[in-house]
Order: sequence, then structure tokens, then C-alpha cells
Amino acid sequence: MVEQLRAQTQQPVAVLSDVHGNLEALTSVLADADAQGAAQVLNLGDMVGYGPEPEACVRLLRERGALSVLGNHEHGLVEAQAQGWFNPQAKKALDRTRELLSDDSLMYFRTLPRTLEALGALFVHGCPPGLVSKYLYELDEDALRETFALYPHPLCFAGHTHELERISLFPGPRSGAGRGRIERKKLGKGPALLDGGARHIVSAGSVGQPRDGNNKAKYILWEPGATAAGTRIEVRFVPYDIARTAARIMEVGLPTVYADRLW
Repeated sequence: MVEQLRAQTQQPVAVLSDVHGNLEALTSVLADADAQGAAQVLNLGDMVGYGPEPEACVRLLRERGALSVLGNHEHGLVEAQAQGWFNPQAKKALDRTRELLSDDSLMYFRTLPRTLEALGALFVHGCPPGLVSKYLYELDEDALRETFALYPHPLCFAGHTHELERISLFPGPRSGAGRGRIERKKLGKGPALLDGGARHIVSAGSVGQPRDGNNKAKYILWEPGATAAGTRIEVRFVPYDIARTAARIMEVGLPTVYADRLW
């Protein structure tokens, strides 16, 4: 599959994260990605959790041939020690999610890698180079410089925060962990150019449960093949039937707060 992706570098790639069992949002995002001519879907994990239709979301992504990495919710479903990361409310949602999933999907989660490398970029759910549950917003500038030093890729896509952000490392004097200048910037709707003179981590937002003050489903349309000027991405905002998803959350017995968060 990665080899096939290399052969389609002239077409954009849809990078999405944190679907969280929201089938209405996922279906709308995939339709939008198709309309934009996306050649492939790269999924940054947390296909399930919080949302009412986890099994359908997993099956749809697999049917589409999406390349996926392990999210902390998938990890919590298959590894008992990973469940300690969840607060009581999230743990309740995780337990109900398990009941809504097939054995086949749970076995599939065990095959997911913590990282993926494709088209010269790195993909991870939490924090590069391979942390599943670490939030990028927990890292100060020194910790971010140290993180960039752990892997060579000029571009990394990450999820987990449910927010849209660009973190960039611009070259600077060599001085161990103090190398370079860190710049953090929130991403908004529309196209953006990632400076070709820097390395970047792009936080891809959330398809199924945005937490950036806008309730539309979010994903990144990425144009592989950087030029001297940089790499082009576009943040896509996609409307979907929030009311149906919220009603389904309550119907299947998930905590009501996860319906309220969608609005």
C-alpha cells in the first residue's frame, strides 16, 4: 500500500485523525476528500471512542484502504495497562465502545503500527517519533527541540489534541537541545504553505470531535512533493449531521457529555 502511495504523489493525500466513532462526520469527510481528488487516506488513529458507531467507522476506513496508525483509544481497548491513562468518564465510554466492536476489529487494532513513514513524512497519533498518548501541547520549546532531534523527517503529521496547529523548527546555531527557533501557530480553514526552510509538525485536528471552537469535521489535504518554497496543505472544514450523531450517542448508552461536545 505504501508503494502504491509513492506512485500517486501527483495527487493530494487526505490526512485525518480522531474520527471517534462518528460515522456521519467520517462519511462527509471522505466524500469531500473524493471531491478534492485525494489519492489516499492516512488515518492518525482514534477511529473509535466517544462516538456511537465505532464498528462502522473501522470497517469503512479499512474498506477504503486507509493507512492507519495506533491511537490511544485503540491501544486502551487491546492493552489493559493502557487503560490507566483514561479518566473514569472516558473509561466508561471505552468499555461501552468495546461492546459495540467486533472481535475482528479488536484483532485489527493489534496489527496497527505506532508510526508510519510514507512519502518522506512521519505519521503518529500523539507525539513523534512514536508516542501514542503524549499531547503535543504538553511540550515547551526545549522539549519540542529535543523531540525534533529524535527523528529525521522534515514533516510529521500528528493527532490526539483534536486541534489544528503547526509547530515549526527553523534552523539555528548548533547547541544541543537549544538548536533552532520554535514557532507555534494555530491553523485555520483554507490553504497554507509550510516553509521549505524549516521542519514541521502538523496537528491535524479531529474528524469526529473537534475542540477548536468550530463544530465542523476537520481534516488536512496534503500535497506531497515539497518545492523550494515549501509544502502545501489545506485545512478542510466539512459540515455533517451533528444532531443525528448526538442522538445516536445517547441511544447507545454513551455518556451524554460526548453528545454535548459536538455542538
